[in-house]
Amino acid sequence: FPAFGTMPVGGGLLCAASGLALLVTATATDFWLQHRAPGGTAAIGLWHLCLGGHCRPPPAFWDATRVLMLLAVLAAAAGFALGLSAAAAGAARRARARAAGVTLLLAGVLALLGLAVCTAGARSLLGPAPGAWRLSWSYLLAWVAVVLTGSAGTGHRRGGRGLCRWVPHPRRALLPL
Repeated sequence: FPAFGTMPVGGGLLCAASGLALLVTATATDFWLQHRAPGGTAAIGLWHLCLGGHCRPPPAFWDATRVLMLLAVLAAAAGFALGLSAAAAGAARRARARAAGVTLLLAGVLALLGLAVCTAGARSLLGPAPGAWRLSWSYLLAWVAVVLTGSAGTGHRRGGRGLCRWVPHPRRALLPL
């Protein structure tokens, strides 16, 4: 197995793995919107809406967000697996790297669509003056995951010349250009 410093997809794999982990975390947690007030807290996530200790299913528009985020997680996992297989493959390396790139870009687009639906739905749910409601850390993790999976997809698709393109190998000497 070649060292990651010799592979242009090494950094793309790092971005893909990080993006996948953040997508899973954002999708699994229930802190997309939070409300903090003296009377208590409330949180809305993809799976629950909890107000004052009582939880119920979230509004219907969250179903679309949930489906898009789950599809993004599946696409990111497939892209990461394809990227790993491209790192180990010989002749089919370039084709697998491009397929990984396209799949990771698809994951980023699906997550971006999920975030757009969430933002529009939250705006319609809370009205023009949302008050003490704030987009919370699960929502922000999803945005970071969009950037990471998109960067990984671009890096794989362009043959390792993207934002997350190269992780140096510890034994490789870095020489000035």
